[in-house]
Amino acid sequence: MEFAVESWDPDYGTGGDAEALDASTDVVEPGVEIPIDEWAPITPTPLSDPPTMWFVDGVRRIDARIWVTDDGLVLPGSCATVAAGAVVCTPGRAEVVGAQVRRAVFTPPADSVGDIVTDLGVYEHHEVSTGSPEDLYLGIHDLMTDLETTIVPEVDADDLIVFDGPLRGRRTARAVGLIKTQHVQYLEDRLQRVVGALDAGQRTPMFLIGSTGFARWSWYVRLPGPRTHGWAGIIRLESAGDGTVEAATLLADTVTAALPRFASEPHKENRAPQNLYPIKGLENELRRRLGDQRLLQRALRAAARPTSDAVS
Repeated sequence: MEFAVESWDPDYGTGGDAEALDASTDVVEPGVEIPIDEWAPITPTPLSDPPTMWFVDGVRRIDARIWVTDDGLVLPGSCATVAAGAVVCTPGRAEVVGAQVRRAVFTPPADSVGDIVTDLGVYEHHEVSTGSPEDLYLGIHDLMTDLETTIVPEVDADDLIVFDGPLRGRRTARAVGLIKTQHVQYLEDRLQRVVGALDAGQRTPMFLIGSTGFARWSWYVRLPGPRTHGWAGIIRLESAGDGTVEAATLLADTVTAALPRFASEPHKENRAPQNLYPIKGLENELRRRLGDQRLLQRALRAAARPTSDAVS
């Protein structure tokens, strides 16, 4: 039996598995840069002057699950803290900038529900469609995504912005989304084999995902690191699908050439090499800023009790 052990920590799942990908439901055009019959790995020209890189990420945590009584109905809700920030990387230096933290309570629509005021801050009320776990989670995720988008500063024309995760509709200039966990098969099998044939620092030709709404240019890259199986070190990148193929190709080559120096190593990071060092450092800093979950729960319990009970 031929098999390989995934290099990622099992708690994080897998970075990619070509045999377990779900077929894409999007319209995919793989011949936008190179004809399908000519698909092969592409090696970008090395960068003589690496650009300034901005890595943007967010973290989220449920501080407490709550039950809200509204006109005799009991509704589920979640109190959560989200944070987002950026790391700006120039040669020899990396700095966290623009970090912000928000606390919010998520519930289905209810007339009597509002912000929750605690001794440690205010949880702003946000409505979600229903009280299902999926809708409550989506509300938290959307707040984090909005915060990630708003913290991006004005950058120079040659800077690159890397969002950790899909673009999710963001059209910031010179921005790409970095997807480190692969769940969807966008390419037919013969083109998938090109992904497995990539060497470190190479990319696939670009393909276009989506023909209506938010279209994205996309391509796969292999980062340097142990090659234990065909998809080891594979990430997918995407940029807004407007503009010309030539401009998108230039961006793809620049990003592909710039990212390998940020790839993490297995002895330092459980999701190496896909969880890049700037993103890992930013995640650590943002989680520190979330605050102590136990103290926040205690403050929420105090806010939930009548004044006479809270004093006793």
